[in-house]
Amino acid sequence: MSDDAAIDPEVAPSGAGCVECDAAGGWWFHLRRCAQCGHIGCCDDSPSKHATAHFHSTGHPVIRSYEPGEEWFWNYETEELYEAGPQLAPPASHPAEQSVPGPAERVPADWARVLRG
Repeated sequence: MSDDAAIDPEVAPSGAGCVECDAAGGWWFHLRRCAQCGHIGCCDDSPSKHATAHFHSTGHPVIRSYEPGEEWFWNYETEELYEAGPQLAPPASHPAEQSVPGPAERVPADWARVLRG
């Protein structure tokens, strides 16, 4: 992976959920971690797409999946997928017992319809 400047393996993730969704009482489908600053944002299949918004507001181009068992990286600038990359500071994902979508208490009963739009 040639995006070394966009990755800081020492930075811990910002938390267990999407920063903006948690602040607003929202919910997400899957989570993504900024490889440069550790910001946790929701994926583009989520209603608010905060991971992509974070890229647009900061210019931090590389994210890593924050889902248990997934190790892939995505570069927004080059639109390249990397199946693996450098180890990042733990934890590598949200807690395995955390619901998907989540958090469970904020997910609407018709969440699948909402995501289909």
